[in-house]
Amino acid sequence: MATENASFTQEKTFSTYNAAQGKAYSDLRRDYDPKVYQTILDQHTSTGGQLDTFLDVGCGPGFAARALAPHFTQAIGLDPAEGMVTTARNLTTVASPEFNNVRFEISTCEELGSNLTPPIADGSVDLITAANAAHWFDMPRFWAAASRVLKPGGTVAIWTSGPGRIHPSVPNAEAIQAVIDAQQEGELKPYLLPGNTLVRNHYRDLPLPWTGPLEHRVDGAFDQASFVRLDWPSDQPFYLPGPKDDEGVSMDIFEKVLATGSAATRWRQAHPDLVGTENDVLRILRRKIEALLHDAGVKPGQERLRGLFDGVILFVKKKAA
Repeated sequence: MATENASFTQEKTFSTYNAAQGKAYSDLRRDYDPKVYQTILDQHTSTGGQLDTFLDVGCGPGFAARALAPHFTQAIGLDPAEGMVTTARNLTTVASPEFNNVRFEISTCEELGSNLTPPIADGSVDLITAANAAHWFDMPRFWAAASRVLKPGGTVAIWTSGPGRIHPSVPNAEAIQAVIDAQQEGELKPYLLPGNTLVRNHYRDLPLPWTGPLEHRVDGAFDQASFVRLDWPSDQPFYLPGPKDDEGVSMDIFEKVLATGSAATRWRQAHPDLVGTENDVLRILRRKIEALLHDAGVKPGQERLRGLFDGVILFVKKKAA
């Protein structure tokens, strides 16, 4: 029987987002490549999963919920942040009438809708997903809740893209990656939480239902023999391609994207007077990268960066009745 994990560090960055922060996050973060979603659907259905009810946990602005909803009778996105849920609702309303089977609610990974009226019924969910979110979950309590709401034979699909790397085609790519890594191990290290380490390790240490202390395990609920870890290669797109991916993103966009990261957000919360100045930790990094691009012959005003992402998808099945 799973109990509360005393070593878990509660995430208080994304979970407290207001509507403006949720909108900014949505504007800057990319959706996942359609092949990622198709892979999840194929694995789910090929192992007996049904297509009635789908639950996306830590849904953020609703990317995964909207992508997978057309394949299910109903889809529910859950997030603890009111700002994220508001953003997801707004984006879904304007997206298309086809999303009338999707709803978004405020709920945590430990609750999984038990706080709603009516609550999500026990044994009613076919697929649970968590896209770049599970590293913030209290996983033993999540697995206990998942075992409660999943149907027998239901699937949990959890994925992350990792921190990403500078594409080797970028001039001075190795040196640029080195200064990014140095910042992670320097100025931002005090603002990293255990969840950040889980992402950097590609979920190799993410607690599963059958790992960790005995008191944290969900004994007998999930089928360890059918567990699948799918490593997504960096030569296949993990994110939806942008219209000018070959050109890369401007330094303005790069800085704004970095600002949506949790460690950078916590640094800025601790140094509000420095945000946006030349002493901002992200502005300092930007200037170092610009200098390295200039050293490689890139002219001022023409600095562009491209990223390279691999990823991992974990599939866990609840035992069939």
